[in-house]
Amino acid sequence: MSVEKTAVLGAGSWGTTYAAVVADAGFPVTLWARRSEVADEITTSHTNERYLGERVLPELLTATDDDIAAVTDAEVIILAVPAQSLRENLGRWKPHLRPGVKLVSLMKGIEVDTGKRMSEVIAEVAEVDPAQIAVVSGPNLAREIADQQPTATVVASESIDTADVIAEISANGYFRPYTNTDVVGVEMGGAVKNVIALAVGIADGQKLGDNSKASIITRGLAETSRLGAAMGAQPHTLSGLAGLGDLVATCASPLSRNRTFGRHLGEGMSLEDVIAHTSQTAEGVKSAAAILALGRRYEVDLPITEAVCAVLGGRLRVDELAGLLLSRKRKHEGPPA
Repeated sequence: MSVEKTAVLGAGSWGTTYAAVVADAGFPVTLWARRSEVADEITTSHTNERYLGERVLPELLTATDDDIAAVTDAEVIILAVPAQSLRENLGRWKPHLRPGVKLVSLMKGIEVDTGKRMSEVIAEVAEVDPAQIAVVSGPNLAREIADQQPTATVVASESIDTADVIAEISANGYFRPYTNTDVVGVEMGGAVKNVIALAVGIADGQKLGDNSKASIITRGLAETSRLGAAMGAQPHTLSGLAGLGDLVATCASPLSRNRTFGRHLGEGMSLEDVIAHTSQTAEGVKSAAAILALGRRYEVDLPITEAVCAVLGGRLRVDELAGLLLSRKRKHEGPPA
């Protein structure tokens, strides 16, 4: 297969790492960085020290601060901007998109104002066939992948041909992509797990033990699965890499931005102080209310998401979160008797 130009838009930790993944698969990549000094560093020194320290980036990866130059004539465009900025950015890039371009989302969020998944925003703003859109999700902690530690991921698209193309340009010796056509399941698994990770982080900050955190993770998976099923997701997706796999990695790892954000809250920092203290986006903070609204729209009970929203909104103290979840009415865990 020949893909002559791939662009990655967004030079944060995950965008830079995924660009390196594609370059290590043997495909030239142009990475757009908003700041010219970052673009120059990536191209000349092959590092992005702010996000990835001294890790050396591949020779096939170059960078630019000219977003229009990056997207022009690109056959594959990989979107790694903050979820809430996608609509505005893509509106700027749309006139320069090549016909038939494949658009790939690395974003794990829900648009706050509309409740739309990222692939839905892409289809609407870029006015492209959903068959041209793919989403990538799974246990994808950027720093581990940047260290070339083996990992698997999921590439999902309504078109298996599109999924295959993106999987092929991403497959290398340390990064193994699996394909899927359940876009809803893959996106919802990636979005909801961020909120569950906030809850696990809060529990960790409160010095609660592994039993408490495992209980939140397990019930979080049930919560994610209920909402996903109501929206049309397939059960096997949420028990796989994009569901359970991503949930475990995000909730268990100190590298997780959402878990770390929650831990700071659990330790007693205010929301404003945590935002000021952390330099990277914790997508669950912004998407939590939108996910709760989706639960209400589909009449799905989301107790962990609701509790996290209450903490973020100042309506619930962090030391009340675990007790609130455990004080809920007892119920049968398995299928109906």
